[in-house]
Amino acid sequence: MIEPHAPAPPGTPPPWGGPARLPVRPATGRFLVLACVFVCAACGLVYELELVALASYLIGDSVTQASVVLSVMVFAMGIGSLAAKRLRRLAAVGFGAIEATLALVGGCSAMALYAVFAWTGDWGGLWASGPRWLLVAFSLTIGLLIGAEVPLLMELIQRVRRQDAGGAVADLFAADYVGALVGGLAFPFLLLPLLGQLTGALLTGAVNAIAGATLVLGLFRRDLTRRARWTLLVANLTVLGLLASAAALVDDFERAARHAVYGADVRVAQQTGTQEVVLTGGTHGRPLDLFLDGRLRVSGRDEQRYHEALVHPAMDGPHARVLILGGGDGLAAREVLRHPGVRWVDVVALNAGVVRLARHDPALSKLNGHAYDDPRMRVTTQDAFHWLRTAPAAAYDVVISDLPDPGITASTKLYSEEFYGLARRVLAPGGRLVVHAGPCATRPRVFWTVEATLRAAGLRAVAYRVGRRDGGFAGSPDRTALASRAPRDWGFLLAAVATTPRLGLDPQAPRPRTLTPASLAADARAATRHRLPDLPPSTLVDPRYAD
Repeated sequence: MIEPHAPAPPGTPPPWGGPARLPVRPATGRFLVLACVFVCAACGLVYELELVALASYLIGDSVTQASVVLSVMVFAMGIGSLAAKRLRRLAAVGFGAIEATLALVGGCSAMALYAVFAWTGDWGGLWASGPRWLLVAFSLTIGLLIGAEVPLLMELIQRVRRQDAGGAVADLFAADYVGALVGGLAFPFLLLPLLGQLTGALLTGAVNAIAGATLVLGLFRRDLTRRARWTLLVANLTVLGLLASAAALVDDFERAARHAVYGADVRVAQQTGTQEVVLTGGTHGRPLDLFLDGRLRVSGRDEQRYHEALVHPAMDGPHARVLILGGGDGLAAREVLRHPGVRWVDVVALNAGVVRLARHDPALSKLNGHAYDDPRMRVTTQDAFHWLRTAPAAAYDVVISDLPDPGITASTKLYSEEFYGLARRVLAPGGRLVVHAGPCATRPRVFWTVEATLRAAGLRAVAYRVGRRDGGFAGSPDRTALASRAPRDWGFLLAAVATTPRLGLDPQAPRPRTLTPASLAADARAATRHRLPDLPPSTLVDPRYAD
């Protein structure tokens, strides 16, 4: 009779899992393994956040990009953990190889994603969603490698000094979670503002490679064959060399990629605390374009059509006191100051860098008519929502909302029922609020959701639109939208309390160059043809602006 094999008692090491031959005491070795866990966890979370941030900037819709990256990565981590079980016999060399690969892939992911977007983002066809698929591929690969770390580190820490599984797991995950905390805080407060996304990712990859190589080639070198030691050493030096070379060339790469995205006429490119600001043209007869986070916000070819349509209908009535929310470029203020009887103009803009350019850049200040030199102008650099919460009631005859497209996730609170309630509070009796509500023809659901939200806030609005000559992706929440879906018009809503305002032009003001009473009436009729009734309003906790 064959006796069945008795199960191994808990804590029994596998046949290959004898004590490691360490050059230090077990307590020191254990500390070094946990320190490596800490560093690897910090690097792993930086890779995740870097992919989310860059994808949100390049592709748009930060909620979608965060959901894609995190869900794919967590799924891949589980697969990676299962796959790493086969490497436990070779835990030291396997961990070293995984960290070298992770450092290279994670460190170069931002640069690769930016390159694909810059040089192939306008290909269309089957490659129209190329950056999205590359994002998924990087999330999957990085997740697989991060997931494979945990079983191998568990094996290594047990080989330093064996303890019960529960205690080892507790120690390992404590170091992992603390490292993730440090990485999560370091990304927005240190890496992003001081180094930028590309250099920050490359530096993170270098730290990752050094940590993995130091642990394996230093602490566990006696467990490696001579060939394995040399292979890992050469691999890590190669990875560090590639990362260092990329870091040395990152400025040239950014300039080339920026020219691929914006054209060769980039004149100003700066990263402010809130946005990337790029100015192109504006000299030698070339039209000026202003990009914020890669989206065209001002086109010198037809900005006048937009700003005249935004401002002039709202100024048909009392307009001594005017509030502009957004509009840091000074172009809406230029149109306001053309009207007689304006006593003061308050501009609340989020980006101080745009305001500085509007004041001091020769081309932009000329385009805005040197509006900021007018003594009636008062500027506050603050989030418009927070500013309205403390603004005096009934203080303005006209409120102009010149804000980014409502479909952009960061802007949804500025198109919420709560925001319009605050804007209504600062309106004087008989005052009017005008809102840029995104393209009317190509994104009617978003446009008419803004109208429903104004109604929910106690405002009655009339809709109108103006066609645009310049195509492109201006204002769109999706940076990779096909040309067929690019916005071809601007949609506006003119609102007032209690009664629907009359849509007209002030007969006492200088005549607009691109707008007449007849064209304005036609623009209103054109907007109503796209009406979608019975849409729910958008609120802070229930935004409704996804197409």
